[in-house]
Amino acid sequence: MDSTKDNNESNKLLASVDWFTVLLYLVLVVAGAISIYAATTNSLAQTSIFDFNTYSGKQFLWIGLSFVIGFSLLLIDRRMYEGYAYLIYIIMIVILIATAFLAPNIKGSHSWLRFGPVSLQPAEFAKTTTALALAKLFSTYGFKLGHWRTYIVPVAIILIPVFCILLESETGSALVYLSLIFVLYREGMSGFVLYAILAAVSFFVVMLKFADQMIMGIPMGSFIVLTCVMISIVLMLFLYCRAMIPGRNVAIGYIASTLGVWGLSALGVNVNGYAFFFTVIPLSIVYLLIAMFRESNINRILITIAFAVISIIFMFSVNAVFNNVLQPHQQNRIKIALGMMEDVKDKGYNVNQSKIAIGSGGLTGKGFLQGTQTKLNYVPEQHTDFIYCTIGEEEGFMGTSIVLLLFLILILRVIAIAERQHTAFGRVYAYCVAAILIFHVTINIGMVIGLVPVIGIPLPFFSYGGSSLWSFTIMLFILLRIDAARAEYGTW
Repeated sequence: MDSTKDNNESNKLLASVDWFTVLLYLVLVVAGAISIYAATTNSLAQTSIFDFNTYSGKQFLWIGLSFVIGFSLLLIDRRMYEGYAYLIYIIMIVILIATAFLAPNIKGSHSWLRFGPVSLQPAEFAKTTTALALAKLFSTYGFKLGHWRTYIVPVAIILIPVFCILLESETGSALVYLSLIFVLYREGMSGFVLYAILAAVSFFVVMLKFADQMIMGIPMGSFIVLTCVMISIVLMLFLYCRAMIPGRNVAIGYIASTLGVWGLSALGVNVNGYAFFFTVIPLSIVYLLIAMFRESNINRILITIAFAVISIIFMFSVNAVFNNVLQPHQQNRIKIALGMMEDVKDKGYNVNQSKIAIGSGGLTGKGFLQGTQTKLNYVPEQHTDFIYCTIGEEEGFMGTSIVLLLFLILILRVIAIAERQHTAFGRVYAYCVAAILIFHVTINIGMVIGLVPVIGIPLPFFSYGGSSLWSFTIMLFILLRIDAARAEYGTW
């Protein structure tokens, strides 16, 4: 009787699993192992793709173990993931702290724990525990983002592992967790916060990129940032004020003053940029303070003023942060990505060779195991962080497009799973998975083609290594188990 009931429950569980997502997972991991074989095998002395003495053979071993881990996770009651989310998160934080002090120094990083012949990177697995803890918080009865105090705990859940991983000198892995900010936005965080974060990143890049070019006697970076601040003030006023008069008047003032400066310049009078901006912006702020008392959205106008003031302070702090906080190799990687320096023989060697490999692949590629850049080992770490350039060289634009399409389908599928969840726990966790996948794919491919600095982010399911593969497997199959509970329990 009991065995019949257990069999019925197992069959019901298997029937409710999203097997399309499982199929996508299988295609990606097998394609990843084949790409690793292509990146590490010499066409003149080929070995078996399943040889455990090769990278591809070891990757297939990790894949086999991943299948065991994944399907074992499907058998665990979905309530266990929610019930023990905080405990698992705390245990992982302890492991991260211990790793920073116990792990050996590998290329300047203390992020790998050795267990005999196996090395594991706890930072990879901490992404799943952080997602679970965040999902658990949002599933708490009555919890909702609103007052600034409600942001303290979710931001702390995200930043604690970030600081722990920074102790390990693993900046790239730490940055992944910041992608969870988008989950907060999905769950009710003000769009202004997201706008401020994106503005800060943009201002940082602009200040560095145009630091040496001058306009109106000031760096062009400062000119662009201050202009963006002026435009932002006008746009926020139109958005926040019931009447359009404050925004209209400030816009007219900015246009008139700018035309006046252009006129003076045409007459040969030089106007210092700082003198110009620090005259019109404070005058607009004074006007806003006066208009503020006639508006019901006083807090929003105060936010507008705070944005302007903080943006200006941030603008003057960029160089200090860049020169005193970032390490020299991090500074060089950023400069290379922004086109501020060229060093194709040293700091920019990897990216330069990677772009050559991808470009040489053309439309259809050189063919499997026929990539010259790959076979001659011109691209270091090609089987790990730079695996994408192997696909580009041997399979061409068509091959890389198929890989991107597969990732797009997987991400869209995860988002669809998120939207059909019955509880906040399942929805938030699913969006965490989507955000992490988007960040990894975007940053990895971006750094391989030279659009973003090289920060050591693996390509999910493709880059060689058990830690990365297992962590994404665990993350995805926990999601599948949570999603399967929809049919198993109806509503939660």
